[in-house]
Amino acid sequence: MPEGDTVHRTARRLHEALAGRRLVGADLRVPRLATVELVGWTVAECLSRGKHLLLRLRPPGPGTPLTLHCHLDMDGAFRVWPGTATPDARRGHDARVVLQTADATAVGYRVHDLDLAPTGAEDRFVGHLGPDLLDPAFDAGEAVRRLSSDPDTPVGAALLNQRHVAGIGNVYRSELLFLRGVWPWTPVSGVADLPGLVTLARRVLTANRDRAVRTTTGSLRRGETLYVYGRAGRPCRRCGTLIRSGAVAGRVVYWCPACQPEPHRDAGAQDRTTGAAGT
Repeated sequence: MPEGDTVHRTARRLHEALAGRRLVGADLRVPRLATVELVGWTVAECLSRGKHLLLRLRPPGPGTPLTLHCHLDMDGAFRVWPGTATPDARRGHDARVVLQTADATAVGYRVHDLDLAPTGAEDRFVGHLGPDLLDPAFDAGEAVRRLSSDPDTPVGAALLNQRHVAGIGNVYRSELLFLRGVWPWTPVSGVADLPGLVTLARRVLTANRDRAVRTTTGSLRRGETLYVYGRAGRPCRRCGTLIRSGAVAGRVVYWCPACQPEPHRDAGAQDRTTGAAGT
């Protein structure tokens, strides 16, 4: 599932394959961009912002540089081959972007929100995002401030809001809350150490940005890489209590009821798990 680390790694792979090279083939397979001609343009750089990909392009002569934007969403991916390869015919119907240089072919499968804009106006794609966890200039204080702006929101929902902090998806949301011992429905104002949660998020995504196997446990062995995500009904790796699942912000979340206990509530307080089908 593409999250900030996956998108960062994808951007780096595309940059290594395409940056500084002239396009000898370009096919944008969405109706509004189908007639755009990019052959002859040069790929200046490829970079990520949270879960968004930006490919900056220079025109062959005088003109306005453009940025090609896309989002990998839940199922998007890029593949790169040497030379002017033909995209895999078995997946051709999923291809939305084909970019070819003399040295490499990059194909974006099932990418979403594909669009072009002048590079100077690319904030239309990413200007709403909070601080990017993998940005070298990441501003942890600003991320904490943005998260704190919704004090009554369950932290499990706040972490998925890319306007607060960019890069956390459903897998990391569950894993980070487990690692910090935080019940997913805890309001942001009730999180004891919000700066510590943000710091951990940056550290975990940074640790995983250079490897294909994502791990929060430290193990790279199949089936041992995550603490709670996808493990509903299985014993907690720490205490043996059965992992539960529910829904926060319309997305499934996993937690250990012993390691992440529900905070004490006054009698008659609203049950924040209402509507969250814990199993």
